[in-house]
Amino acid sequence: MTVRTRFAPSPTGMLHIGGARTALFNYLFSRHHGGEFLLRIEDTDKERSTQAATQAILDGLAWLGLETDAPPVYQSKRAARHAEVAHAMVAAGKAYKCWLSADELKAMREANPGLKVRSPWRDRDPGTGPNDVAPAIRLRAPQEGETVVEDLVQGTVRVANAELDDMIILRSDGTPTYQHAVVVDDHDMEITHVIRGDDHLTNTFRQAQIYDAMGWERPRFAHVPLIHGADGHKLSKRHGAVSVMEFDVQGYLPEALCNYLMRLGWSHGDLEVISRDEAIRLFDIVDVNRGAARMDYAKLNNLNGVWIRAAEDARLTEMVLARLAGREGLDLTAGAPRIAALMPELKQRAKTMIELADSAVFLARPLPLPLDAKAAAALTDEGRALLAGFKTILAGTDFEREAIDAALRAFAEAQGKKLGQIAQPLRIALTGSTVSPGIDATLLALGRDEALARIAALAG
Repeated sequence: MTVRTRFAPSPTGMLHIGGARTALFNYLFSRHHGGEFLLRIEDTDKERSTQAATQAILDGLAWLGLETDAPPVYQSKRAARHAEVAHAMVAAGKAYKCWLSADELKAMREANPGLKVRSPWRDRDPGTGPNDVAPAIRLRAPQEGETVVEDLVQGTVRVANAELDDMIILRSDGTPTYQHAVVVDDHDMEITHVIRGDDHLTNTFRQAQIYDAMGWERPRFAHVPLIHGADGHKLSKRHGAVSVMEFDVQGYLPEALCNYLMRLGWSHGDLEVISRDEAIRLFDIVDVNRGAARMDYAKLNNLNGVWIRAAEDARLTEMVLARLAGREGLDLTAGAPRIAALMPELKQRAKTMIELADSAVFLARPLPLPLDAKAAAALTDEGRALLAGFKTILAGTDFEREAIDAALRAFAEAQGKKLGQIAQPLRIALTGSTVSPGIDATLLALGRDEALARIAALAG
């Protein structure tokens, strides 16, 4: 058997973080078993579904690196197939035509609050229905016993059939309901495992009855717990970024987000940093916890820093330049090679790409270099005088790391100063800040001419 999973979002909004984790779990499970990962766009809600939302889903999956094994299936294009199955169920006695009006249904529910609808048309001759009114089609659900699902995460779950009504599977206008369309599509796509949020668990009982009515083999179900905020409530906008692409904007790497999402509800000992290949090797849906996972941005930031330090310098440089491209007053032509040269140092402290870009911006600033508030306050007349003295020494020094380091130490000793007392005004002159990578690395990244020009601009 080839394992086939699917991610089936509705294009009524952005791809949120919970959906991204569901897609990731489906992807990892299928890859772990050497199977296939598919995408179905459930766009039957014509009023709310948009092309922009569909594109946002595709963009989000592409950014996360969750490649599918076939083009997307669009549910709206399969309405004829959904209707075909519904009518086949009627012909087999597993469903029935129902002319129950909205007013009649309302009256039934008002007379019997909590009523599980068993339409009076369930046992009537369909030939007696009005010819001028199109009927809906309802499932002839079992009224006795239980519907039992062996869930890979939740264990054995069951519901009394008396608690489930004869749900509509095909509306009177010929359009399928969600419950029916999902079953037909999953069957036709040969989905073997349905992995989704546990908010769908109640849907599963209804969908299982359709599988059983059609004599189709059910897929294995796995309902994973939802993601909550740190306060224990369901994740929402008040908890920060919930759209996948917002995480890109906020400076997270896709591999870091995937690593973090995988660990939300799943674990393998104390392993925290997990590559894609290792994730595929280790992941199994049966290891997912039943309890809700909590989003922790501090942990995500720390993990993102780990992945930034592990990322290739050239890739980070390109990403930083893209972030700086929208800022005014920068010379990226001159800044690009400097940023590339200093990237091994810059990435050591950054936890997000925003921090990394902010730390690199000084390399692309033309003179006169602006000073931040701390730097302006820290630069004294004595510091300016030290800059003037060191500028003369630096001008005659070979521009390579060992020589620069030796010149700094010799100058500090000659001035009777500690190395930090020399480095601080030099750092301010070179970067406009009191914080920077190592002085020697910063000097080398700027190059002799630019470094001397920056020192001269502030030297007394």
